[in-house]
Amino acid sequence: QLQLVESGGGLVQSGGSLRLSCAASGFTLDYYAIGWFRQAPGKDREGVSYISSSGGSANYADSVKGRFTISRDNAKNTVYLQMNSLKPEETAVYYCAARQSYTRFYYVSANDYAYWGQGTQVTVSS
Repeated sequence: QLQLVESGGGLVQSGGSLRLSCAASGFTLDYYAIGWFRQAPGKDREGVSYISSSGGSANYADSVKGRFTISRDNAKNTVYLQMNSLKPEETAVYYCAARQSYTRFYYVSANDYAYWGQGTQVTVSS
C-alpha cells in the first residue's frame, strides 16, 4: 500500500523556521516527483514547491522563493521542506504528493499527482 506521511508541522512564531518531512512507505521514492502544497481555511490549495525524481530540478512558488528549500534523500525515502522566515499568512495544512516520473521534470499542478499524504498543520503566530 502506497502511503505518504508528513511530519514536522507545529506552532512557530512569525520569522521562525520549521522543517517538514514527507516519508514514503510501501514504495520507494526514487522514481517519484514530489510536490508540496498547502491549504489554509477557506482558501484554495496552492502549490509551494516541487522537485524532480532525481532531485536535479526544483521550483518554488514566488511567495516562498528565497525562504523555503526542498530537498530529498532517496536513501531515506524522504523529501524535506525547510521553511524559514515564516509568516502568519502561511498558516495552513501542508501536504506532500507524489507522481511516478522517469524524467528530470518537476510538476506544478496538483492534478499531476496521484498520491497524497494526510497533511501536517503549520501555524505561524504573529
